[in-house]
Amino acid sequence: MKQSLLLILAGLFSASSSAHALSHDICPADNTAVSAVSPVYRSCRPPVAERLFHSDAVERTISQVKAMLTDQQLAWMFENCFPNTLDTTVHFRLDDEGRPDTFVYTGDIHAMWLRDSGAQVWPYVALANDDPALKSMLEGVIRRQFGSIILDPYANAFNDGSTGGEWQSDITDMIPEVHERKWEIDSLCYPIRLAYEYWKVTGDDSVFDDRWLLAMRKILGTFREQQRYGGVGSYRFMRDTQRAFDTLSNDGWGTPVKPCGLIASSFRPSDDATTLQFLVPSNFFAVSVLKKAAEILEQVNGEPQMAAECRALASEVEKALAENAVYEHPVFGKIYAFEVDGFGNHLLMDDANAPSLLSLPYLTDVDIDDPVYQNTRRFVWSEYNPYFFRGKAGEGIGGPHVGYDMVWPMSIMMKAFTSADDAETAQCITMLLDTDAGTGFMHESFHKDDATRFTRPWFAWQNTLFGELILRLISQGKLPLLNTLH
Repeated sequence: MKQSLLLILAGLFSASSSAHALSHDICPADNTAVSAVSPVYRSCRPPVAERLFHSDAVERTISQVKAMLTDQQLAWMFENCFPNTLDTTVHFRLDDEGRPDTFVYTGDIHAMWLRDSGAQVWPYVALANDDPALKSMLEGVIRRQFGSIILDPYANAFNDGSTGGEWQSDITDMIPEVHERKWEIDSLCYPIRLAYEYWKVTGDDSVFDDRWLLAMRKILGTFREQQRYGGVGSYRFMRDTQRAFDTLSNDGWGTPVKPCGLIASSFRPSDDATTLQFLVPSNFFAVSVLKKAAEILEQVNGEPQMAAECRALASEVEKALAENAVYEHPVFGKIYAFEVDGFGNHLLMDDANAPSLLSLPYLTDVDIDDPVYQNTRRFVWSEYNPYFFRGKAGEGIGGPHVGYDMVWPMSIMMKAFTSADDAETAQCITMLLDTDAGTGFMHESFHKDDATRFTRPWFAWQNTLFGELILRLISQGKLPLLNTLH
């Protein structure tokens, strides 16, 4: 979104006739589940002195949105969730050369995932021009991500220094700066997506320096190697574990693929191993960010050759998706498979973590009106998807990462992000409000029949994504819808 959300919200605020202030009295002190929520809400944010990062623009946005919303629970949850990344996970400093450097925890795991960190700070980019401190923090995330990719383009998560960690015994090429080394295509996509949007919003191209160029060479080399034309490549991974999805079969090389132009991804965005290694949503994501990278390389760096390499690879993967990723379903017609292997096999499911099939229009260039996507959307939100769960508390998509009957709020949010139906959107928001277990926050997942059974009480990506969704709906003129939920 090219226009600052703060400016959009300011306009809406001035036009709103139903603004009112919240009263703040009661909040679960430890963010654990409670049996009932008081009708009076107190902010669940950390005390001001304990917040890790302050943004004037974010605080103004919170005040404006709270004043617009007449649903007190929604306003309370927005206030808690939207700044959660800044409040609890952002560690901002300057590096040895005086440049911004930002390490972002994923929440209750004190490591920086390339995917999560890029998604966690994404909603703040729209406010960067209104807050120099926020802009510097975002620059620091981008620089840290590029540096991490240079260290190891196959790693998904990094430590804050050479600290080692619990996964150093994994059978792969571990270094002490790496927290976990699960090869996931999207780990190299989210940093490009973030840097491109930062550039488009702020006009600041200083992040596209020699470090960026080296990171892009690493990305291109890794993508090319994982097309598997030259064999299995250099990456293998095994772990001593009782969880089948935490390790790779065939001595760490994973299941076989037949090269067809797609990029193999040994693991999914959920950090679970793929069943068939050509992960379709992540390949769509790669196509999108390679085109963005080409634009940067051409316009900022004057690197037409590398830009051409990016475009050529994007075209190759796009063509391979058209030839391999579509499956004729007996009920839904042509749909996108979740994973394929180039041999003609298709895995039909969806996982909640993004990129997912459901999230394609949110993260990639797939058009929301694409008939194959629309068929896929109906498929993944149905009992034909083995990881779709419906119960007394709510419904949505989960995945093997947390197992049977556990719905991820992220899937409900992605359904709302990709919805063109007000009733469906209202149902999604209401479900998110009804499944917070009285904590005022999103969680990784909740049990379909009992929202007080949830995983990860502190998961900043889901919290900030909820705030992003509310801002998106307000910017789309859906404030009246949000104010008639209860």
